[in-house]
Amino acid sequence: MPHDAEPFASTLYDSAALREVEARAATALGDAFGLMRRAGQAAWRELLRQWPQAQRIVVVCGPGNNGGDGYVLARHAHESGRQVRVVRLPGHAPQGELARRAEHEYAASGGAVSSFEEVFPPADVVVDALFGIGLSRPPDDTTAVIIEAMNAQAAPIFALDVPSGVDADRGASYQPAVIATRTIEFMACKAGLRTGAALDHAGATSLAALDLPASTFDGSRAAALRLSAMDLSRWLPPRRRDSHKGSNGRVLCIGGEHGSGGAIMLCAQAALRTGAGLVEVATRERHVAPLLSRLPEAMVHEVEDGASLQAALDRADAIALGPGLGQQPWGLALYERAIASAKPLLLDADALNLLAAHPFALPADAVITPHPGEAARLLGISTAQVQQDRFSAAKALCERYACVVVLKGAGSIVAAAHETPRVIAAGNPGMAVGGMGDVLSGVITALRAQGVDAFEAASCGALLHACAGDAAAHEGGERGLLPSDLMPWLRHYANPEHVQ
Repeated sequence: MPHDAEPFASTLYDSAALREVEARAATALGDAFGLMRRAGQAAWRELLRQWPQAQRIVVVCGPGNNGGDGYVLARHAHESGRQVRVVRLPGHAPQGELARRAEHEYAASGGAVSSFEEVFPPADVVVDALFGIGLSRPPDDTTAVIIEAMNAQAAPIFALDVPSGVDADRGASYQPAVIATRTIEFMACKAGLRTGAALDHAGATSLAALDLPASTFDGSRAAALRLSAMDLSRWLPPRRRDSHKGSNGRVLCIGGEHGSGGAIMLCAQAALRTGAGLVEVATRERHVAPLLSRLPEAMVHEVEDGASLQAALDRADAIALGPGLGQQPWGLALYERAIASAKPLLLDADALNLLAAHPFALPADAVITPHPGEAARLLGISTAQVQQDRFSAAKALCERYACVVVLKGAGSIVAAAHETPRVIAAGNPGMAVGGMGDVLSGVITALRAQGVDAFEAASCGALLHACAGDAAAHEGGERGLLPSDLMPWLRHYANPEHVQ
């Protein structure tokens, strides 16, 4: 299936790092205004590529350098013979020297500026050049009106650098925020545009690197690294010819309280499809026969208490704990025994709820895979607070539980102590259905059993799971996508030498 062809770990930056890069670039060029000219011209070229027939172009300019980029674009559009109208709010005249120079060049070319009057003029494309990376608070009432008017009109919106109202560092969107059709980023990609609410506001993205020398990034620390399907081969080389089931790892899947047998079956099936050599399931007695009927490749055992789990724990190379586990005495007993085993461990679903209610020190390099609601319970905050700053939430989970974290959701984040976070550039809304997390648990645990360390297994597993979800959605659509639809695609992407 097609995915963006990017080098491994495409680098993402925050606004502080990009301001440093911008300052170094301005010094290298000998004129800071030259960088603004490059940005505005690159944006104009991208607009022409995407909307070559557009004749009526409305550019909404703010008072800062993002507005300056808009004036440069407007000048190029005006000089090309398009019908250009720059609109701005009262008090949004350019404030800095660079933006004033850009406005002056636009005016000198014959371009006009008008005040926004609550109704947008007819347009084929609207350019959002209000704030860029400079906004770190909700728009004021006056600005909110123009953002809402942009969103209400029918023409596509082309955002320069960052859609106005979106936090470029955290991925949060203020109310209101521009819902762009496309966003062109300048210099480098922003971490905040790759996760959470920002994904619904940025639309399709492209990068204008502005021909900066590589030295301008020297010393600038990445905020995150972006992973795409091209990166899977990093972790999944072809197997040795003399491999055997023992060398491919033994996974133990623990869960399946009464009424939740499907969750642990999905986990076990995903572990097998990701290449585990042996998969055992420890579950309630009533689920043994159905599981064997549906998944004869698994070894399924009845366990009624922690003591009866011990033999399976001793055999395991890695453990998936939580799918369908429940929070009653049965689940709590298995939870306590699994943690005490000190084996490589993944916790999801009810194991995370038990961890929040009954905290234990986790084994070294344990992996937890919370969705935002589970993350909120683990941190004692609200789901909204988690989503307001997903990077900080993932970091806080790592610190509190001394583990590797996969914070699930749009733009899943993989984090670990002393590691640069990784953002998964795959996945789709069709995966928002019960059971998808159970599949992810099996995938990551299978990789752990095959000898991949915790942070790398979490990274590879989250990416593999998301790519399989995208392929399944491409095949039949997002709505109605089932976790079981991922199974053949897990096998496909777990063998990247076969991926075209």
